Amino acid sequence: QVQLVESGGGLVQPGGSLRLSCTASGRSFSNNPMGWFRQAPGKEREFVSAISWHGGNTDYGDSVKGRFFISRDNAKSTVYLQMNSLKAEDTAVYYCAADIDNFRSLLIPRWGSEYDVWGHGTQVTVSS
Repeated sequence: QVQLVESGGGLVQPGGSLRLSCTASGRSFSNNPMGWFRQAPGKEREFVSAISWHGGNTDYGDSVKGRFFISRDNAKSTVYLQMNSLKAEDTAVYYCAADIDNFRSLLIPRWGSEYDVWGHGTQVTVSS
């Protein structure tokens, strides 16, 4: 079965760091953009970050720019989200997604509807 599996979530104190991983199985997404989204209770799904197929282009939501960094290792079929200077408002379930209709393009959409394959999410809680 084609799937994306997030890992690395957990409890971290404000100001701390955490690295999320998203590993693909069943098929390769090395030619596709990958994105990270998050959703907190009572809030809409929010764009966090996205990365082009070769990792050369990245995009970040305003709320995380300068603190979060996305990267990928296509040889490992894995996308990462390094989260630094974490705040309580970063608390959410984080999802990774693949835009399989986008083949080796510089386009890295920030709209969830553009992504086709989603992971089940990993919980990130920022609290003292």
